[in-house]
Amino acid sequence: MTAKRRILVTAALPYANGSIHLGHMLEYIQTDIWARFQRARGHEVWFAWADDAHGTPIMLHADKQGLAPQDLVEAMRAEHERDFLDFGLSHDNFSSTHSEPNRVMVERVWQGLVNSGAVTTRTIEQFFDPERAMFLPDRFIRGHCPKCGAADQYGDSCESCGATYEPTELVEPRSMVSGATPVMKKTDHYFVTLDQFRDSLKDWVRSGTLQDEVANKLQEWFGDRLRDWDVTRDAPYFGFLIPGETDKYFYVWLDAPVGYLGSFSEICEREGLDLEDWLKPDTDTEMHHFIGKDIIYFHCLFWPAMLEAAGIRRPTGVYAHGFLTVNGAKMSKSRGTFIKARTWLDELHPDYLRYYFAAKLGTGLADIDLNFEDFRARVNADLVGKLVNIASRSAGFIHKFGQGRLAAELPDPALYQRFVDEHEAIAADFEQRNFQMAVRRIMRLADDANRYIDEHKPWVMAKEGGREKEVLAVCTQGINLFKVMMTWLAPVIPATAAAAETFLATSLKDFDSIGQPLLDHRIEPFKPLLKRVEDEQVERVIAASRENLEAAESSAASPPRELKLAEEIAFPAFAAVDLRVARIVNAELVEGADKLLRLELDLGGPKRQVFAGIRGHYDPADLVGRLTVMVANLAPRKMRFGISEGMVLAASHDGGRPWLLSPDSGAEPGMKIS
Repeated sequence: MTAKRRILVTAALPYANGSIHLGHMLEYIQTDIWARFQRARGHEVWFAWADDAHGTPIMLHADKQGLAPQDLVEAMRAEHERDFLDFGLSHDNFSSTHSEPNRVMVERVWQGLVNSGAVTTRTIEQFFDPERAMFLPDRFIRGHCPKCGAADQYGDSCESCGATYEPTELVEPRSMVSGATPVMKKTDHYFVTLDQFRDSLKDWVRSGTLQDEVANKLQEWFGDRLRDWDVTRDAPYFGFLIPGETDKYFYVWLDAPVGYLGSFSEICEREGLDLEDWLKPDTDTEMHHFIGKDIIYFHCLFWPAMLEAAGIRRPTGVYAHGFLTVNGAKMSKSRGTFIKARTWLDELHPDYLRYYFAAKLGTGLADIDLNFEDFRARVNADLVGKLVNIASRSAGFIHKFGQGRLAAELPDPALYQRFVDEHEAIAADFEQRNFQMAVRRIMRLADDANRYIDEHKPWVMAKEGGREKEVLAVCTQGINLFKVMMTWLAPVIPATAAAAETFLATSLKDFDSIGQPLLDHRIEPFKPLLKRVEDEQVERVIAASRENLEAAESSAASPPRELKLAEEIAFPAFAAVDLRVARIVNAELVEGADKLLRLELDLGGPKRQVFAGIRGHYDPADLVGRLTVMVANLAPRKMRFGISEGMVLAASHDGGRPWLLSPDSGAEPGMKIS
């Protein structure tokens, strides 16, 4: 047993603009399993959390519903917390970034940035909606693509042809808020000079705080000067006013991560904890963040810089995970391809999903697929057919031949010890968030436990006179093996573990208690702990989410569509396009762009930089090393993110997800497509 640790755990904040879906639950379940495991090892653990409550979308959504933003935020917070509690999440506080404790903490961090000399002001130009008298983020501007003419495209990239551009290049731009034609207008904004923290950030990134693949990716951003960070939003806006201003608000990404500390400060106030002792840079406390891989930049550069300026300890660990797909198709709130948490809870036990996610979650950034056929088979085989089956096969005989009391000795103590000997390896898997390996080890032992019962056949011995003590001994062995495995799995399937505690009449909350078997101990009559997942239950979940899943299903098998061709061109015009095979040698997210990835392409010698509108459809790490096709003689275009020196080719249906084109194996960078 290690020394007692003091641990603050957080999960990324859900946005208070809609219901919780299963993509959210992947992260929250991962966080909760780790927090429960640490508590079960005897450590002091606080799980602090909140709704991300600020921003233009919240303001507009509330306005559309005829609500004050505060009322919308509070209603969503209550809905979110109901879902979390019903999924067995063990958070200690669920607050809101619009809370007064968070305002206090935000202003403290802001003053630290000001005092460190990291804040500057600058005049910028942005699109402005003259009817609503508000500046417009890129996502609230649409128009015709300047490259292919496709209608209803976002302000930074075209979903039809994949082109990227400045919002000012849109043809016939319009505001998504009022429909008016936006105009350019100047405004003064505050910026944080992130490059001021370059050296300390580089050291922190390589300190072991991050997964290796995350640290490697972040290292690439230190090649050039770190971009200054615009932290201002103009009124009207729902958020916190910047101190000393009357119409300038903090950008949501400044106050959102501070929400972890704002929520924790409420715990400290309630529980009598010393907040300052937890926040000191040289404290022995720990702070661990669980996040999605799409918000690494904010949590691993902006956030530690803010903490350094405020004199607050930096995170002990930041753990990124991949996205959730459903039957192979990526979930997307914007496209509606998501299953609500409440839809799941209406039909299926929460521990089913918790177990399935745990069985797939490793230490890296790989995406997780919720394949319903695999889900049903795995839950039924592992939880019902293996784990619960051990208890159900043994319990009846304990009551029949022992009046509910276990035998005084184990008939096979060596087998029990073999289970105990796996304890430290399983604990290490949980510590390192390698839940899939922990589950694999436990299920291998479940096979051994079932094999033991099958070999001794207590149901056969029970029919033979005079063998009651043998039956009782074998079933005592089975109950104790079940107890060991259920103790390990209690952080994963807490509702089932709670029912098992009632059945076993003992606590399963001490992860390190497995060395002592239950002997001469009375248990309660067995009641089914989990039932099999039936096809009908899954079908009802899918049916209830049918409208949300249609996009996902159509991406896998679409009916024939009418083929719409562009206007014909003469052959010389086509021949002038120089198509080349290129290898993607680097791919990364573009700060400040919702849809762009920056690709570095190898043309067999020369390197090109291209901005492609494929963010959210491809993990940048998966693209490195891949061959693709690019337009090599496209004139370079200056964008606000840099120079784009060509275009990669992708295919899509009617503005749907883009699919990068790839040549057959054997092609080499620089080859001309003819």
